[in-house]
Amino acid sequence: MNTPTDRILFQLKTRGPAETLALAGALAISRQATLQHLERLVAEGLVEHADERRGVGRPRRIWSLTATAQARFPDTHAQLTLEMLDTMRAEFGEAGIDRLITRREAVTTQSYIQALAPLRSLGARVARLAELRTAEGYMADWSQGPGGGFHLVENHCPICAAAAACQGFCRAELETFRKALGPDVSVERTDHILAGARRCAYRITAAR
Repeated sequence: MNTPTDRILFQLKTRGPAETLALAGALAISRQATLQHLERLVAEGLVEHADERRGVGRPRRIWSLTATAQARFPDTHAQLTLEMLDTMRAEFGEAGIDRLITRREAVTTQSYIQALAPLRSLGARVARLAELRTAEGYMADWSQGPGGGFHLVENHCPICAAAAACQGFCRAELETFRKALGPDVSVERTDHILAGARRCAYRITAAR
């Protein structure tokens, strides 16, 4: 992510659609230079734009990633995973798939619990969870929300194809977060890629 075009793609992936000036500010380059890079990305089929009118004056141009650009962010071994799921479903049925997901959930949960256990505050645990998820390819970040809660955002899903083919992966993911963060914590999914959102997002609060 060292070139300006790579940084633009990363910015649009992690922060969503943006205006030219916002991208220029994030990259610390001029508006004209940003437009040149955007035009190159449009020619490559990686970026598209829409003009939005907000009140009087000229419409604002909003830039976003195309489906081709989204595919540049890897879905880990997507085809192989889908083939394996189809094979398991044929051999063992849905019950076999459920056992696979349950086993994966248990291993992942235990790993997260061990990593988060030494951390006392909820904020520290959320921050560490975001680090773990980023290392796994989810491009995660976090922020503190109003009222002392937190937001965990995953800007990419490296197992999206598998999750689309088997919703149990998403169910297990949510339960893993709840168990890893502790019984005194509430975790709610607020955005879901498979439901058409740009990202997956979670609201995390201390249970009352």
